[in-house]
Amino acid sequence: MKKNNLLALFKVSVLSASILNADVFAQVPDYSTDVIGMSEIQLSPSHWVDKLTQDNTPLMSQTNIAQFNQNLVQNNPHIVEPLAMADRLSKAQLLEKIRSISKPSSHKRFYDNGEQLNQNDYAAYIESTNQNAVKAENPVRFGLVVKRSILRTFPTLDRVFKWGKDRDLDRFQESGLFPGDAVAILHVSKDKQWVLVQTYNYLAWMPKEDVAIGDKAAISAFKNDETFIVVTGSKVFTNHVPNDEAISNIQLDMGIRLPLAKRSEYSNALYGQNPFANYIVKLPVRNAEGKLTLKLVPIPRGQDVRVGYLPFTKQNLVTQSFKFLGERYGWGHDYNGRDCTGFIGEIYKSFGLLMPRNSGQQAKGAYGQNHFFAKDTAKADKLKVIESMQVGDLIYIPGHVMMYLGQESSKPYVIHDVKGLSYIDESDEVYSGTLNGVSVTPLLPLKNYVNNITNIKRIRAK
Repeated sequence: MKKNNLLALFKVSVLSASILNADVFAQVPDYSTDVIGMSEIQLSPSHWVDKLTQDNTPLMSQTNIAQFNQNLVQNNPHIVEPLAMADRLSKAQLLEKIRSISKPSSHKRFYDNGEQLNQNDYAAYIESTNQNAVKAENPVRFGLVVKRSILRTFPTLDRVFKWGKDRDLDRFQESGLFPGDAVAILHVSKDKQWVLVQTYNYLAWMPKEDVAIGDKAAISAFKNDETFIVVTGSKVFTNHVPNDEAISNIQLDMGIRLPLAKRSEYSNALYGQNPFANYIVKLPVRNAEGKLTLKLVPIPRGQDVRVGYLPFTKQNLVTQSFKFLGERYGWGHDYNGRDCTGFIGEIYKSFGLLMPRNSGQQAKGAYGQNHFFAKDTAKADKLKVIESMQVGDLIYIPGHVMMYLGQESSKPYVIHDVKGLSYIDESDEVYSGTLNGVSVTPLLPLKNYVNNITNIKRIRAK
């Protein structure tokens, strides 16, 4: 092939790659929606990023972020370093932890068949927590999560619901865990199938088979390795590895950090594939005895991952949030998705920032720059603060959090992982529908949202 033809082919290839990586937004001819104030173009991340072309300065350096996280560990009761836990817990300490999460609800709860939970049901669940096995002193073990997992109120997969109606919100579902998460393992259920674990922002029960027990020093080295990749897509997957389910096609969610293997640790063939077009990372695996081993795993460079954390910028905040657009709402990371705080937490983890798990904990936390509102704050005073918001600011109402995207026709818009839809329409009538996923909406028409704002938080170093 002639040199000019090769050059032309190269140019076409580069153009094709750039098109694939761009925000290609094809509009649907008959697109319509019942969401007030929305046009299809507003569902494009570039529509909002383009407003920030002159505003892409890092908001915090990685040094600032490391200090921010350290301050949370030191000053916020909802963020802990699980590896810093004592190696033993007294009987009183362990029972207090078990009972802090595994207790009957003060509200009515129902099974899927409509039957209401009673005292006997709760007694059985409490029995399953194995409190009779708690000793005067109880060893604490440590581990790494080996696959996306669940955190539960009790050591059970039984699903229970509020009012016996809504089947999306399982009230025994607490949160999620991800490959590479470090945990302190505090206790084992009566059936030996569940373990009570302390993560960096939650305490609850997880399936024993989803965690591998290891040496604290080795786990710390894994977590603190200075050369690592971060998952920047909503979900990516390890490559297929023949005959090894523990590392083959493993889902990795946004914000997961995994150490890179050194080049000396693998050859020019790995699992029958040349690894040169992959990132080779170390993935925690549980062996037959439940112990931790680390295996080398290829992640294609074409997937949405990068070496090191993303720069913490307004443009990246918008881009990261839109990678979840349309994903179904998942209470407590149910349905292989996430809820409003999981959505915010995973976005910020891609920059290396930690967050408390629940919206109330985030809203009340003194970290960042806050505009706290008293219950009787006038709506006009809240609107003044709303007018001064910056992209990425977090808006809290009881039980919910939203992220500010920017202005459209002088009106504020947000992106959030939200279940219900209720707003005041242009005829001053209340409209009720559903969103049940990651959605872009205007803020002001949403029913009672502005009146109920408790805090507007900006994540910055103080």
